[in-house]
Amino acid sequence: MGADIPCCGTEFVLYVFASLGLVLFAGLMAGLTLGLMSLGLVDLEVLIKSGRPQDRKHAAKIYPVVKNQHLLLCTLLIGNSLAMESLPIFLDKLLPPWAAILLSVTLILLFAEIMPQAICTRYGLTVGAAVAPLVQLLLWLFFPIAYPISKVLDWMLGKGHAALLRRAELKTFVDFHGNEAGKGGDLTHDETTIIAGALELTEKTAKDAMTPISKAFSIDLDGTLSLETLNAIMTMGHSRVPVYCGKPTNIVGIILVKNLLTVDPVDAVPLRKMMIRKVPRVSEDMPLYDILNEFQKGHSHIAVVYKSLNATKEFTKKTNDATQNMTSKTRSHVADRTDGNENKKSPVAAPAFKKRHRGCSFCILDIENTPIPEFPPNEVVVGVISMEDVIEELLQEEILDETDEYVNIHNR
Repeated sequence: MGADIPCCGTEFVLYVFASLGLVLFAGLMAGLTLGLMSLGLVDLEVLIKSGRPQDRKHAAKIYPVVKNQHLLLCTLLIGNSLAMESLPIFLDKLLPPWAAILLSVTLILLFAEIMPQAICTRYGLTVGAAVAPLVQLLLWLFFPIAYPISKVLDWMLGKGHAALLRRAELKTFVDFHGNEAGKGGDLTHDETTIIAGALELTEKTAKDAMTPISKAFSIDLDGTLSLETLNAIMTMGHSRVPVYCGKPTNIVGIILVKNLLTVDPVDAVPLRKMMIRKVPRVSEDMPLYDILNEFQKGHSHIAVVYKSLNATKEFTKKTNDATQNMTSKTRSHVADRTDGNENKKSPVAAPAFKKRHRGCSFCILDIENTPIPEFPPNEVVVGVISMEDVIEELLQEEILDETDEYVNIHNR
């Protein structure tokens, strides 16, 4: 059939250009199918918000096109199929059948499959942004055919939701971006360690970071602030010291070391006369993120860790609410009793170190007028945990100050 068309005629030239155009169009469709469909919606959103200026522009152009992935896939495949099915018709006008088949297979394989997909795999973002208007036009042009097929795919496979990395995958992804991995990443060792610690923090509980009660330093509520006691407190170097009543496991509060600056060791002031703060109680199974949120409220930067002897877990909020209700009722009873004794001498104003600072009056234990808190017998204190312990788990490194002795939190 090719002999019927002059090799230099206008019709021959039109068939040649039509064949070349179909090859290029089929190659473009095949390359975009691989290039655009490989761009995840999450990746595009990340590039739009925090990519390089040029990548932001490209991603912003591509995102509206890629948003409906099944419709885009159907449109590109329809365009590719039309081009490849039409190519043999034009080549058959120019060459004998055997030559048309051989040439069409060669052109489609080389210029409509291999080369376009190789280019779009490497430069998919740039090529996709350049031809985004053309793809948008094809979406409208093939909409009557592509839309019903895409809805069937949505019904069968579900819409193409953004695929997010799971916690373990994200941690490995961050490790690959560290400069120690040798893959070209620019994250330092400290950055990757902190990110990994933040991802692991939700899986760790108070039991993983606490100091066992047998190794915790505490003082007796019925003791006095003698020179020996003050020296022991200063030697430990803590800013907060737990206070127990009766036995070391019955911790009822904490005392701030800075409140002891004005205490004269010669007077041997009873510890009960000092301002003692309530100490939160947390279960050993409480996640460290929840403990960190409690510390951020500012009521206390140290907590007592208890172990419930029952099978069911008891949470801190319930215990704290019960303690606060008991304290408020006792205070109301004391206030009523004080109002009834009108003929008695008015009480002396509390000294400066007994005053409660604004906003945290409910954090202070009123030892003189309020019974010492009693806790459920099925709860056994197993340790104490501070904000420093939680931060060390986050950083995955020990925090040492001037008075610290290096003790690994995992391998004591």
